[in-house]
Amino acid sequence: MIGRHFISFVVLALFVVGCTQPQDVEPLPGKDVTVVRGAGATFPNPLYGKWIDEYAVDHPNVRIEYESIGSGEGTKLFLNQLVDFGASDAALTDEQMEGIDRGVQLVPATAGCVTIVYNVDGVPSGLKLPREVYTDIFLDKIRWWNDPKIQDANPDLELPRLPIAVVARQDGSGTTFAFTKHLATISDEWAKGPGAGKEIDWPGGAMLAAGNAGVATRVSRVPGGIGYVEFGLADRIGLTIASLENKAGNFVTPSGATGMETLKNAPLPENLRAFFPDPEGETSYPIATYTWLLLYKDYSESPEVGKELKAFVNWCLTDGQRFSEDLGYIRLAPEIAEKAVTALESIKL
Repeated sequence: MIGRHFISFVVLALFVVGCTQPQDVEPLPGKDVTVVRGAGATFPNPLYGKWIDEYAVDHPNVRIEYESIGSGEGTKLFLNQLVDFGASDAALTDEQMEGIDRGVQLVPATAGCVTIVYNVDGVPSGLKLPREVYTDIFLDKIRWWNDPKIQDANPDLELPRLPIAVVARQDGSGTTFAFTKHLATISDEWAKGPGAGKEIDWPGGAMLAAGNAGVATRVSRVPGGIGYVEFGLADRIGLTIASLENKAGNFVTPSGATGMETLKNAPLPENLRAFFPDPEGETSYPIATYTWLLLYKDYSESPEVGKELKAFVNWCLTDGQRFSEDLGYIRLAPEIAEKAVTALESIKL
């Protein structure tokens, strides 16, 4: 297992680099460089960074810049038309879209699992957490790692008498939205209490951190820590990941395969906006989400930016999907990618 101090260093390094820009690629001489600026979700940032780097190799005169500041802040910038595109793990509402006179086109870019990670010495990945148990942990009703409800689900483990330290997001977050939407769906107490949203009032004394990487860092540093982060990040840096009970009553560990099974049981409608807070399926992982690019329908005031943005997003939905699985994301099914590419055609330049 990777040492805790090494994990903290790696996660902190990932967190500090909040703005994803292409690696140094010399533009072609005699041609202008078109800069396309976006901001939003931290959840897909590693994949977006990979896409930007790979795309820059064959498109040296296009500079895609992406600031990973969270879905909430990215959505605000997009709605105020201060960026060329936004990104969010929570699709915009009809009301939000109606406020943009240029129109809005949502495009699912990738999908991923929201994992529960923990830091308990001697307890490896795969700790089984029943639905009632992980809900009660975040409700501040289960406060010790050797609580009988956790121990009963894991009879082969000797759990320590160690306080549970909940870590949650302090910034407006699509990851928080997906996580709390799930909790509100499976628990009436959660639905009537904290509820679902990008930002919520966490029960008890939850420690707060910015971004997926910020939560991962805090969990890795605090003995007894538990939090929720994007699967790819947790997997890459070696955090211990819980196995969660799904709607069918089976314990499922997140992976590309279980994530894909989840998406198969959650079809995307024609408007490309769907939430599946408690998916069906024997092997579906219970907490997964699409993450969307937020585009305007009209770029006539900056047609060159619109042209290059459409070309980049088209590449991400086709050639770029091959990078998804290696980074811990769920590759879009061909029919979903095709719908998204078709949606791009509605954008005016």
